Formats: sequence, structure tokens, C-alpha cells
Amino acid sequence: MKPKLVVLTGAGISAESGLRTFRDSDGLWEGYNVYEVATPRGFAANPQLVLDFYNMRRRDVAAAEPNAAHLALAALEKDFDVHIITQNIDDLHERAGSTKVLHLHGEIFKMCSVRDKSKTYAIRGDIQLGDLAPDGQQLRPFIVWFEEPVPMMEEAVMIAEEADIFVVIGTSLQVYPAASLIQYIHRSIPKYIIDKKIPPTPGITHITSIEATASEGMKELKNLLQKIFN
Repeated sequence: MKPKLVVLTGAGISAESGLRTFRDSDGLWEGYNVYEVATPRGFAANPQLVLDFYNMRRRDVAAAEPNAAHLALAALEKDFDVHIITQNIDDLHERAGSTKVLHLHGEIFKMCSVRDKSKTYAIRGDIQLGDLAPDGQQLRPFIVWFEEPVPMMEEAVMIAEEADIFVVIGTSLQVYPAASLIQYIHRSIPKYIIDKKIPPTPGITHITSIEATASEGMKELKNLLQKIFN
């Protein structure tokens, strides 16, 4: 059996594909306050603004391409049972060829009713104010906003607890509950963190830090894994 390699990815891995993050810009995301465009109250206050914002994000993702880090993770499936848990709403992992991807915070190419997020519908174009789901309610992006529960978290914890290797790429480990996943990894399991700015991980053992971009860090990780598992 292949070793189970569980990877938690964040905005840093997609930044190299041209998708900008908000964590490096004082809470602004593409010039917007995240609480205006990424909370239920923001949507209630100005649904048109929020729909327009995610329509732009959808176009951005459609125009982006997977980068070397996405492709390197997909290539690891040859030797490992790779499970990706991503905080990202883009589909770059899937387009790179990764086959087991769990999206904690939703997916930009899906939409749902404001009343019922359990049913999703594919969307490649824009969502307009007045576009209704089959239940008669306004459609919204299938995104887990701040102040909303993270329904996939339980499944993510189950995957993480079974890891033989755990890798964190491009996340500040500041957005919860996603950041808590590292707490579920057995103390003896090797852990790797790839980021341009390594986040603090108090109390976590057996960590190898790779201070680099996602694509450069993946090259180093691949070499380290080959030494251990070949």
C-alpha cells in the first residue's frame, strides 16, 4: 500500500497562478473588505456587490492555469496515496490532475440556494440578482463565508488523522477551523510546512520547515520524500 500523504493547501499555492490572496494586504481582497464580500451579513447588506465580486473571481480562476506546485502534487500520486484538503475555492488542483481533493471553503464553479446549501449547481458564467434556484430562492456562490460553519471539516479531520505524512503549503494557519487540522496529526508523523513565511506551530513536533514559494518548496519536498521512502 502507498503511504498516505495528506496535504493542506491555502492561498499561497494559487498565488503563483496569478490568483491574489487577501492575507498579505490588511484584510483587503482585490481591493474589497473581506467582511463586505465574504460574510452572510455582507451578502444581506449588498447582494449585488457580493455577486459581482464572485463573478469576477470566477473569471479570474477560469483564466488561471495550474502552476508547478499543483502539478508536482498531482505527480506524487504515482508513489503516494495523496489526499488534498484545500482552503482554496479554485479548481487548479483538479486541473493539474489531483484525484482526491476536498474543498473546505466551497468551490467557485458551483452555486446554491440561499436557503439550502446541500444542493449545488454548476456555474461557469455569472450569477445575477434575480437568478433563482429550483426552490425559488436567490442563487449564491457555493462558498463557505466567514461566520458560517465548515461542513466538510469533519471529513477533513478523518482524513488527516490517517496521514502517514502531512504537508502544509501556502497557508498562514490563521483561519480556523482549517488551521486546527495539524493538531489532529499524530505526534510521530513527519510534517512539512512550505511557505514564504513559515507560520508558528507551537507544540507541534516532527516538523520540517521549507521557507520558499510553493513551486520551489515542492521541489525540495520531493527530494526529501524520495530519500525517506525510496
